[in-house]
Amino acid sequence: MATNPMQRKARNSFLLGMLVMLLISGIIIALLFIQLMNKMKEDQEELKASVKAYTLNQDVKSGQVITTDMLTLQTVNKNLVPSNATSDISVIENYALQDKEGNDIYTKYRNNEPSLYITKDNTEYQVKQEDTGNYYIEKNGNKEYLELNSVPLVAKVDMNKNTLITTELISKSDNIVQDDVRRQEYNMIVLPADLTTGDYIDIRLMLPSGQDYIVVSKKEVEIPNIGGVDSSDTIWVNLSEDETLHLSCAIVDAFKINGAKLYATKYTEAGMQEAAKVTYVMTQEATKLLENDPNILERAMNEIRSRYNSTATLRNDYINKEIENQGDQAQTNYQTNMSDSVTNSKNTRKEYLDSLSGVVE
Repeated sequence: MATNPMQRKARNSFLLGMLVMLLISGIIIALLFIQLMNKMKEDQEELKASVKAYTLNQDVKSGQVITTDMLTLQTVNKNLVPSNATSDISVIENYALQDKEGNDIYTKYRNNEPSLYITKDNTEYQVKQEDTGNYYIEKNGNKEYLELNSVPLVAKVDMNKNTLITTELISKSDNIVQDDVRRQEYNMIVLPADLTTGDYIDIRLMLPSGQDYIVVSKKEVEIPNIGGVDSSDTIWVNLSEDETLHLSCAIVDAFKINGAKLYATKYTEAGMQEAAKVTYVMTQEATKLLENDPNILERAMNEIRSRYNSTATLRNDYINKEIENQGDQAQTNYQTNMSDSVTNSKNTRKEYLDSLSGVVE
């Protein structure tokens, strides 16, 4: 069938348009395919470079117990995180702070302060800790001790929300407290102005000659709260038998030497800083007393004996010499300061009891 030139021209134009459209479509499809392949390749490379790591979903303070509800598992590029964030991830993956019955211990905030809680038999209880390190809940007015299935992890430093957890930022808590540990109260130690409950301190003895000794090392302090106000001069610390006698001996020396100062210094990052080495040397009489003390641990006694034998010269050349220079005044200084300390203890105790009974002067 013959077609006129106009029809033939229209058909050719249509075919040419279809061909151009198919060509353009083919190019677009090819470009999209190439982009898709590149994207898949990038995803595969990113997947190969990706690792799992844990981050915090809330702020954490130094020394705070880490519970699993604080942690979030994230996928991150291994080139952007330190290796110790992932090299020992099993420490956290296998970590669950629970009691032996499998009940999770979790963190909640009261008055902006973190506290541990546990739900048992559909009832929520606050988890508390004794001075001995044992965890317990108060149930029907009685203490019920908790046996944990793992040693708690604690934060070494203050950390903000979204901090990537590394093995250098956390450590296992040492809740093993020896039988000879007791909570002691002292009110004759010069305290830092900003000292608060939970801080860690060294207790040091400074002599008028400039000699400065570490008496007790890295102890967590608790400040007694009297009528809603923290005590300005009294602290509670947990000390072992040898540490108690060590500090008692230093107190006597400080009282006898006019111008001596028994004072506390704070650790800036207690979670990361190691305990300082004790340098104070007790008297030979105190050392002999410990040797006959059934409460003292053999390990501690050996350390004290070794310390005295190696540094007795320091004791004789400096501390004893300072006391001798005071003459008869040393005994007067001791009696006066000890009397003041006893009076302060009685007054602090009275204020504390008055605050409990609601007595306001």
